[in-house]
Amino acid sequence: MYAMVLKTLGTPLEWTELSDREPGPGEIRVKIGACGVCRTDLHVVDGELPQPQVPIIPGHEIVGRVDAIGPGVKNLQMGERVGIPWLGHTCGVCPYCKMHRENLCDRPLFTGYTRDGGFATASVVDARFAFPLGDAVGKGGSDESLAPLLCAGLIGWRALTIAGDGRHLGLYGFGAAAHILVQVAKWQGRSVFAFTRPGDHASQVFARSLGATWAGGSDEMPPEPLDAAIIFATVGELVPLALKAVRKGGRVVCAGIHMSDIPSFPYSLLWEERQLLSVANLTRQDGLDFLGLVPQIGIVTKTNRYPLQQANQALADLRAGRFEGAAVLVP
Repeated sequence: MYAMVLKTLGTPLEWTELSDREPGPGEIRVKIGACGVCRTDLHVVDGELPQPQVPIIPGHEIVGRVDAIGPGVKNLQMGERVGIPWLGHTCGVCPYCKMHRENLCDRPLFTGYTRDGGFATASVVDARFAFPLGDAVGKGGSDESLAPLLCAGLIGWRALTIAGDGRHLGLYGFGAAAHILVQVAKWQGRSVFAFTRPGDHASQVFARSLGATWAGGSDEMPPEPLDAAIIFATVGELVPLALKAVRKGGRVVCAGIHMSDIPSFPYSLLWEERQLLSVANLTRQDGLDFLGLVPQIGIVTKTNRYPLQQANQALADLRAGRFEGAAVLVP
């Protein structure tokens, strides 16, 4: 197998030939058809997440086919198309797992961060955390088009659920997750207000083309108060702005795994029962719920394809905001 491997934090990934890996008990090997490139991959490469592990193969938006099955796996078949998300393993015995809050597991493993991920031609994964995509989203979607759903879609879905059912929704940062979530929110009958980098008129046009009611810079206030706001951008300075934009009793949800420091702000922005919350990872039930709705919603992902060996270029383009939608690596 071949992979783009992070061998030293803060350095480019290296094209590496590795021995083929065999799945152990409860595991499968997936021949990868596509793997999305997520902003979390940048945090992994840059060493911004705690307890970094190297060498590591990044990538956690994997779509592929089962091509080897380890002992004890009963629910998957050879050749079946599956999706592999960020949450790659949980202990099942800690208090959070027992409370059915496995996204907060005390001893988790994360795909592409603490276990090898999908910037490769194949990956060995815990079969319990593989979503069967043939039944969940139909066979019409390409691997490339489905890959962003495995994190950008899933984290967006969890953030939307936490944000509540308010009709006026703000999205701060219009990248891979927001371009999926605006389609979900419109399908639910909500009005979406998209906030981009100030002056990023191309992204604002893109947001409106996907159904956003309004699009403007993050330094602007929406034309009417928001019921809830979701922050996908990793910029802590957006938190006070989002709190200012939501109505009394509104919610602001921080959807990223990493964010720059939040500056101090007057208590008046939080008062009147506004809520500030964060999203951590996802649960398998989130995946089942969201992927089960994808065919009904008719989500169309905008993808930018890169050969696997150009993973460093994809990461650089993501960092610089050079494309709309999502980047996807194809072996």
